[in-house]
Order: sequence, then C-alpha cells, then structure tokens
Amino acid sequence: MAYNMRDDIKEVYFTEEQLHEKVAELGARITEDYRDKNPLFMADLTRAIDTPCNVDFMVVSSYGKGTKTSGEVQIIKDIAQPIDGRDLLIVEDILDSGVTLHYLMQILAARGANSIRLCTLLSKPERRKIDVNVDYLGFEIPDEFVVGYGLDYAEKYRNLPYIGILKPHVYGGEGE
Repeated sequence: MAYNMRDDIKEVYFTEEQLHEKVAELGARITEDYRDKNPLFMADLTRAIDTPCNVDFMVVSSYGKGTKTSGEVQIIKDIAQPIDGRDLLIVEDILDSGVTLHYLMQILAARGANSIRLCTLLSKPERRKIDVNVDYLGFEIPDEFVVGYGLDYAEKYRNLPYIGILKPHVYGGEGE
C-alpha cells in the first residue's frame, strides 16, 4: 500500500472552504485599506485583493527543520525590489513566537519603508515571546503543530488543501 500523508494528520483544523472564505474576507479588507497606495505585497494573498500592487517574496526562518524556533533568524531569500518610501504588507502564514516577524519588520523599517502592516492567516498567542502587532488576522489557534495550506514539517504537507494538526509521533512529539 502506498504512503498517504493524510494518514499523518490527527484532525483537520480548518477545511479548504473555511480557508477560502477567510482569505476572501482578508482580501476585501486589505483592498479597502490599500486602495490608493499601490503596496508591495510579499505573498500569495494577492489573488483575493482587488487593487493594483507589486509582489515580491522573502523567505525568512528561525526554525530550520525543527518544530520550535531556534531564536536565530536567517534570511534565505531577500526581496528584489527597493522598498524606500513604499507601503508594505507582510503576509505570513503563521505567527508563533514573534521572533522572526519582529526581526523582519525591523530590517524593513531600516530599509526605509513608509509603512509596514502585518497580515497572518494563523496566530498562536500562547507561544509569543515578542509582541507583534497584527493588522489583519485570519484565525487564532492553540499551541498545536499544524500543517497544510502552505505550512510544512520538514518540507512535507504544504500541498494539503486544508490545515490539519500533525500527529505527534510524526515529528517526535508526545502522544500517539
């Protein structure tokens, strides 16, 4: 029998439909707030936003292949466009400790961004080490290890169309 990564999911936390509804809601709010600003967005939420914008991507990590932040932030891929005087919207999949986003926002501010706002699909307030202001929030979740809809563990599970809780034995956690 072939391996099915869905067997590693303890439970589905947010369905594909719930995620599409939330992304559409966030996109509508962002469209209204940025209508005349031509912001520089840094993620895939743009398909739900109906205002002109530029897109660039940054890959920043403090996790590596682990399940907990190392506290050391690495820029794996930097943005290519100049941001001096631009209105930035950082679009993040999950806000956990706040360490990575706090570091990233400091760097972008030092580069001369006019404004920086944060949109995150998921937030784990219980894990916060550094307070970070969230302007657009999808969902708050408890301290569970989630994957799917772009979220991964060891570069797997990103392609699941929903967000699910990963079974602890998969990543060496307690239980099961």
